[in-house]
Amino acid sequence: MYNFDFERPSTVDEAVKALQAEDAQALGGGQTLIPTLKQRLAAPAKLVSLAGIAAMRFVKTEGGKLCVGGGTPHAVVADEAAKSFPALAKLAANIGDPAVRNKGTVGGSLANNDPSACYPSAALACGATIVTNSREITADDFFQGMFETALEEGEIITEVRFPIPQAANYQKFEQPASRFALTGIFVAKYPDGVRVAVTGASGDGVFRWTEAEKALSANFSADAIAGLSVDPDGMIEDLHGSAAYRAHLVKVLTGRAVTAAR
Repeated sequence: MYNFDFERPSTVDEAVKALQAEDAQALGGGQTLIPTLKQRLAAPAKLVSLAGIAAMRFVKTEGGKLCVGGGTPHAVVADEAAKSFPALAKLAANIGDPAVRNKGTVGGSLANNDPSACYPSAALACGATIVTNSREITADDFFQGMFETALEEGEIITEVRFPIPQAANYQKFEQPASRFALTGIFVAKYPDGVRVAVTGASGDGVFRWTEAEKALSANFSADAIAGLSVDPDGMIEDLHGSAAYRAHLVKVLTGRAVTAAR
């Protein structure tokens, strides 16, 4: 690692102020940033840890939404959302390993927007609202490509509000070494329709499979997507799977998610 200054504020306002320093970077759970620093792929002059901000660690239900603090670890979501939103709790319970689940945070995952991360699919499928220190951003506007989001410099995710669906399920085909999603599907059914979000498959990051959404909104059954196919163009292709393989997984896992949700 390179040398850097370290600051651990106790409030959001203090963190925002600290991030105004030149070449400062926020540190959530550190599950991505710390390995990046070790590989000398990043060299911020200052790290601003968000781990000491108690106001950003919570899970609660309000007005039909599950509200999760941006600094809440995955393990806490897995435990405290189990009754109110079991599909999201299951997603959180299967991220990485125990160390990752106890250190990694919801806000950190969304802010990083790894193309194979699990949380972006849940946020997009649920039409979640990402709340920052300065504004509210809809999930449809938040994700803007691989590792790209609508966040401005120094902006912090303080809360994520997930509308609780009538039925939902997350299916992940794991890359066995990392436990990231080789392909992952989150299906969420609401009174006004079904949303299907795909992670791990596209070179552009998380996306909605709108064709499937239309079919499933008319008939919430795996049979509804039997005649559909996913275009492999633009899908990730690497040693773990071809673009065509990932496109195939999208359809298979969507069917499984719908069946499980029913």
